[in-house]
Amino acid sequence: MPLRAVIFDIGGVLVRTADLEPRRKWERRLGLPDWGLARLVFENPAAAESTVGRASPEAVWAQAAERLALTPAELAELQVDFWRGDVWDEALLAYIRSLRPRYKTGIISNAWVGMRAMHQPRLNESTFDLIVYSAEEGLAKPDPALYQRTLARLGVAPAEAVFVDDVPENVAAARALGMAGVHFQPGVDVPAEFAALGIR
Repeated sequence: MPLRAVIFDIGGVLVRTADLEPRRKWERRLGLPDWGLARLVFENPAAAESTVGRASPEAVWAQAAERLALTPAELAELQVDFWRGDVWDEALLAYIRSLRPRYKTGIISNAWVGMRAMHQPRLNESTFDLIVYSAEEGLAKPDPALYQRTLARLGVAPAEAVFVDDVPENVAAARALGMAGVHFQPGVDVPAEFAALGIR
């Protein structure tokens, strides 16, 4: 069955932390190990709740601030620095646009409440036919139901779609449903991976 849809993750794929120094600065200041700040933010209980729509981003940051004993001013500075090193992969976004209208294009993202509005300037109908956020659906990857909802809305069967994600478990879940899967890592050439699957 030929592929008809390409579906992407956001964080770690379409946008990546290219410069770690703004976070490293805080890790040194707070006595945290490398990657300790990201784990504290992304893996705290409020973050898990926000990912499925049950908590606000403000609750996530409040929990981090409490854990780190930050003043409001320090928290505001930390929030700016936390995202400062992130860079959108404009070449990959342009490539995705080039696949339209031959292929349907979509996103499945584990993302906090409110991310659609934040991402809208770059992630919109000019590039994607469908954008699915976990917070809006009330469930998160690797739950197969989230993939199934996305496929149904795109109007394609699992065997007609390929999914690109930087988390191996999320790619494995897609493959278990019958989708093609690409594990995105530094150095992975998405157009070459897609060409090997017959996408041109």
